[in-house]
Amino acid sequence: MSPAGPALEHRALVRESGRVRLRPRPTRAPGPGELLVATQVAGLCGTDIQMLRGLRDDPAPVIGHEGIARVVAAGADTPDALRPGTPVVVNPTHRSDPSFLLGHTVDGLLQERTLIPATAVRGGLVVPLERPPDAVLGTLIEPLAAVRYAFALLATARPRTLVVYGDGTIGQLAVRAARRWLVGVRRVLLVHHTPAGLDWSARRTGPGVESLLHGEPGGLPPLGPEPTAALLATPRDATVSALESALRLDSGRLTVDLFGGLPPGAAGTPLPGVDLAAVRAANCAGFPVPPAFTEVVTTTGRPVRLTGHRGVGNDHLAEAAAELSRDPASYRDLVTHVVGLSEAARIMNDLSASRARTVAGRRLIKLAVRFAPPPSPLEAP
Repeated sequence: MSPAGPALEHRALVRESGRVRLRPRPTRAPGPGELLVATQVAGLCGTDIQMLRGLRDDPAPVIGHEGIARVVAAGADTPDALRPGTPVVVNPTHRSDPSFLLGHTVDGLLQERTLIPATAVRGGLVVPLERPPDAVLGTLIEPLAAVRYAFALLATARPRTLVVYGDGTIGQLAVRAARRWLVGVRRVLLVHHTPAGLDWSARRTGPGVESLLHGEPGGLPPLGPEPTAALLATPRDATVSALESALRLDSGRLTVDLFGGLPPGAAGTPLPGVDLAAVRAANCAGFPVPPAFTEVVTTTGRPVRLTGHRGVGNDHLAEAAAELSRDPASYRDLVTHVVGLSEAARIMNDLSASRARTVAGRRLIKLAVRFAPPPSPLEAP
């Protein structure tokens, strides 16, 4: 019998022929330096939905890079801190090995068992959790860690106003965590692209957040002469439009984080000759230190500081997990849908065929897929 436990197969949500199907897959025992983990809860993010819709060509048949897992088997030469039974979060982005991008180039967490390759284990990307967040909040660790990274970059500008473009998971997390992680911010604005999103936020974000609709006549209100930070938490096909809006803000010194990704060849009309993708990619997984910024001047003569990032560092994951454990009530309502594997397949197929954000009559912010608890490591032979 293999170290994977009694079963030689596990269930997975597999992309095949333009659909997601719940399929059995062979459960391979980990080799030297590898780990086998059992997903406890996994989330579906905006990038995952883009892959389902064919807007990205990432090859992994099984997607999913957000969630909590538990080690069920460890190959030779793996760290003692990652022994079977350990709850972990997997950092999806390898800073120096592009062959590992969890749920993009290698199979992700939307399956009962995931084999973590040796390159990721050696790179320290499997992070033990001393105090995992309760229940389904584990789906928010990685996205909240990405917000933590963004705020670490933006904090260098000492902004007094934060403008967040995008009302998905990242945007909602950002406005809730802003006053904790962006010290000195006095004003927080959340810019929506649809009236439905505006309505959802107006009823849930609480006091201190101004909810606005993108494209309203007259644009955003004047922000005053003090420094402003703009976080572009938009889908990749909306990032350039959000950037152009941010560059028109009536504010003091402006710093912009290109958080949301960019389509191939993207360029901001007011920034001719600026390689936006290179700006975003200059910071990866917490490096370099200090982080990279690009100083640019718009066609109207306005100086702007641009930055961006890919992935997160392990310290960002740890800080996010601690924040979710410290104050779960501030984030719990963002996990709007909690389902099992069969229902997850149906929802993923519906999302692939439509740009609608309504599932089961409710607006979707974060979908959490729950898995049965793994067997005790003592059951393994």
